[in-house]
Amino acid sequence: MHLFSRQRMLAVSVLACACISGCATVTRGRSQTWTVDSVPSGATVSLSNGERCETPCALKLRRKFPFSVELCKAGYHPIVTQILSNISGGGAAGMAGNVLLGGLVGAGVDVGTGATKDLRPNPLSVPLAAEDPGCVTPAFPSVPDGGQTPEDYQKAKGGAKSNVAKK
Repeated sequence: MHLFSRQRMLAVSVLACACISGCATVTRGRSQTWTVDSVPSGATVSLSNGERCETPCALKLRRKFPFSVELCKAGYHPIVTQILSNISGGGAAGMAGNVLLGGLVGAGVDVGTGATKDLRPNPLSVPLAAEDPGCVTPAFPSVPDGGQTPEDYQKAKGGAKSNVAKK
């Protein structure tokens, strides 16, 4: 009887570890909603991955990839900045759960999917400075190190046109 309960405990433990492999991937997902706004609103937002929207807007983007952003509005100075992909508190906790419970496969999944990371700053709030004539033609900024090219981004999305969610 005692041997049977040890085997049962071992089986339950192995099953639990297998079920929570990729803890951050399961609890946080590989994507997050990134939000951008400007004052005044109505600026064209162009991302280095090929996405485009108008402020205020929100985009569902992969946590794993940094990207560059350009905000352009006629009569205002264009702004170019970078959004970083950094380890987050929630992602680190999910990774620690994998390590503590022996889920090396899960830890690898979390790192590979980028589920341990967050895009920062989020939200991005940009005050635009008046300038004559200001930004005339929106442009897609260059892809930062570790970022996705527009082609790679479209492939990862399955060829879908856009994931823009107007705020």
